[in-house]
Amino acid sequence: MATLHTMTRSFSVWVIFCCCCCLPLLLTSPLPPKGTGMVSSAHQACRLRKINFQRPYIRNRTYTLAEMARVSDQDTDNRFIGQQIYVNIRENNRCYMMKRITEIILKDVLLTEAKERYPYAEDVAQFLASLTSELGRCKYSGNREHIEKNLEEMKSKMKELGENGKNKAIGELDLLFDYIENACTDAPKKGGNKKKN
Repeated sequence: MATLHTMTRSFSVWVIFCCCCCLPLLLTSPLPPKGTGMVSSAHQACRLRKINFQRPYIRNRTYTLAEMARVSDQDTDNRFIGQQIYVNIRENNRCYMMKRITEIILKDVLLTEAKERYPYAEDVAQFLASLTSELGRCKYSGNREHIEKNLEEMKSKMKELGENGKNKAIGELDLLFDYIENACTDAPKKGGNKKKN
């Protein structure tokens, strides 16, 4: 009985100590500065694992496919993948933008007759589809108007160029690969993608 009484008294002392000393410390400690610590869930949804881009097999297939298509690309005036796609797009929406561009290229280019015409097209399409699936919960933040405008310009230019547009899109798969990596991973930014709009 004495042991129970001693344990109860010890527990009471600890409760009083925690309420009087620890609780005020917790309540008065400053919060971490905004932008540090935990990453928002929206930001997490727009992130890919760097390992997706570190597999030489798929990188080589993507770059080889792009190089093969560029050989027959007669149009040197237009470009689908480049800094122009980021005009008026906030940096935190760039991954969402690249996700949408990838979906368009998959649907309108790679999952059409291109998979019969080009070797590796199916492998690259599966890889890109896995990335868009992983980015399934990635949403834009703020105003969507500029994103839709830039996507519509790209789609209409591709449609205007017809088969040459599809060929150009395939020829830019290496750029798409790099732009997705830069926009959607925490990798060090390469070359021209450092520019903020």
